[in-house]
Order: sequence, then structure tokens, then C-alpha cells
Amino acid sequence: MSTMKAAVVQQGEFSVTDLPVPTPGPGQLLLRVVRAGICGSDLHARSHTADLHALGRDLGYEAIMSPAQQVVMGHEFVGELVARGPKTKRSWTTGTRVVAVPMVKHGDEIHMTGFDVDAPGAYAEYLLVQEAFAFAVPDGVDDDKAAFTEPLAVAWHAVRRGEVGRRPAIVIGCGPIGLAVILMLKASGVKTIVASDLSPTRRELARRCGATVVVDPREQSPWTAYELKGPVGSVTELADFGLSAIGAMRKVPLLPWGRVMRAGEKLGAAPAGPVVFECVGVPGILDQIFAAAPVRSRIVGVGVCMEPDTVRTTLALNKEHEIRFVFAYDPEEFQHALHLIASGKVDPSPLHTGTVGLGDLTQAFTDLGDPEAHAKILVDPSL
Repeated sequence: MSTMKAAVVQQGEFSVTDLPVPTPGPGQLLLRVVRAGICGSDLHARSHTADLHALGRDLGYEAIMSPAQQVVMGHEFVGELVARGPKTKRSWTTGTRVVAVPMVKHGDEIHMTGFDVDAPGAYAEYLLVQEAFAFAVPDGVDDDKAAFTEPLAVAWHAVRRGEVGRRPAIVIGCGPIGLAVILMLKASGVKTIVASDLSPTRRELARRCGATVVVDPREQSPWTAYELKGPVGSVTELADFGLSAIGAMRKVPLLPWGRVMRAGEKLGAAPAGPVVFECVGVPGILDQIFAAAPVRSRIVGVGVCMEPDTVRTTLALNKEHEIRFVFAYDPEEFQHALHLIASGKVDPSPLHTGTVGLGDLTQAFTDLGDPEAHAKILVDPSL
């Protein structure tokens, strides 16, 4: 077991080659990869490697992949434990199925699995994970479902940061991450989930994942496809609401109308729009949302846009939109995503539309560009 098969990407092209099997260092586990997922960020990393490299350096991550390097991608995975490194718990037994936060530490340096030449990813027969970030897969969870732990953790983090509560949720874009967000919105008990996508296939998947209203934005606006509970949707309606409400209260003698108004705000009675999850990640989408979303909407940026974008901030300003961008998750959210799968509360099966071997990655990446062909493709290195 001195060498392994791995798919490397260099200058945007995949090739399958032989690489040394990694040796687990202190605090690390060696896994035999059983399944790996192809993420939208993998598509971006392959086609926009130079942009990703520049972005990483701006963020202080000097080791991020560059176009000239041969990198083993793949950060969504489930594997079987093969070996333990020094300073790991003896309770880990060979053959245990494991999922892990895709991050390893060599010495004092952190490396992102699948995006770094020093942290080869899961498009290979074997990979290293950090024991502190590793979680055993419960019995009864099949490999295909376990492989969705990482993307569901991303979605769970986005939903938590969105703090939807009793507000409606609108998901713009029903690619894999949008569908995962819908699954997590449903799991968290959100009653109104509006899903918007141009693709008939993805709209049907959105229904299967739990969307309560599904629209083709060319035929129906997602902003009018549900009942907005509350008196306002536009800036003028907000002003009219304020005029009417304050006018009525000030007619009551001795009523401390200012304190009543602030108390109403704390109780959630103030006008508020939906929570919008932007899951497309292409230039122009955010500006469209700013223009169309009701006043006081909360907008959660989930989609990865690798190109410069232009937005009219005055739209968001005048409507008092709240904007939150989200990235990844923390280890507890990762573990919770695994728990939701194991408990049956979340079933990612509708997203799984194909499985390929290492030699089929080029075609798989091409196929994922067609929304009618696939949602999520898994990689089985044994094929």
C-alpha cells in the first residue's frame, strides 16, 4: 500500500496518477475513501483557480492552490479508518466509517483539504483527516447519505445564521446548495419555503426536498408567490403604515405611544420582510434581490460568486435590508448535520443523481453544468 490512485487537477485539467499513500502524523487518521462529493466550489476552483489563489492570498491563506500545481481536490467525503497517527485515541478501530471537517494541521500550519497541495483531498483512494475534526458515522447510515454531511453542514450554518423564525424563507437558486438549504429549512420547522429556479428538474427536486411553494421566475415572481404576513411590502407602504399606526396611537390621551412602539418592536410586531437565501452566485443576482425583495428583508448570501459584482446599495439602504454572508460551518454544526441524517430527519437522497469513478471526473464536472442532467454527483474511487 505504498501508492494510490488519485485524480489531480492542473491548469484546469484532470488526470489520474499514482501518488504516495499519505502517512498520518500526530493527531491524524488515515481513511480509505468510500465516497466523495463534487461541490459547486470544486467547479469554481477548477475553472477559476487563479482567481481563487488571489482571493486566498488576500484572506491570508498563502498555501491555497494555484493553477500550476497538481492538486487532489475533494472536501466532501466518507471513508473507512485504515491507520492512526501518533497521539490519537486507541478507541478508534480499523474499519470505522468516518466523516470529517476538511482541514488538517501540519506543524503549526492549517491546510484546507482539497484546496491545497499539502492537504490532498478525497478524489483519491486515501486521505488524511484531523482526529479532532473526525466523527464516526452511526450504524445504519449508508455511505451515499453520509457523504452529504459536509454540504448539509454548510446549509445548516446558513439557516442558523438566517434566523428565520416565523418569517417566510425564499430560496433563490435550487442547485445543490439551494436544495440543501431547503432541506435544512424544513428540518428547522420553517412553515413557508418559497423556491425559485429556471430549471424544471431543479424545481421538482425543490418540491421533494420540502419547498412549500415552487416558482419559475420567468412566469411567476417569488416575491408574490406567497402571502406576506404584515402590512408592508414597499417603502411607501412602510411609510403609510407608520403614519396610520402613529396617528391612531397619538389620538389616545396620555398613551405613551413611543414606549408602545418600541415594545411592539421587541415583540416582533414591527414590519419585516422574508429571509432570502441567495444560492446562485452570479453577478447581478444580489442587485435583483435588492430591487425586488420587500422592505426589511434579511438577505443571506450563500452562493459563491467568483467574479466582481455591482450592486446599487441605495436600494438596500432605502429598504433597510439586512445582509449576511455565510461561509462553511463550525464542528458542532458539522456533527449536527450528521445527526440529522442519522436520525432520518433529513434525507439528502433526492440530491444524489449519479456516481462516477476517478477517471470520469472531467465528464462529471461538465455534466454538472447542465441543471437538467444532475444535482449532485458522488465519486467512488473503487470504480
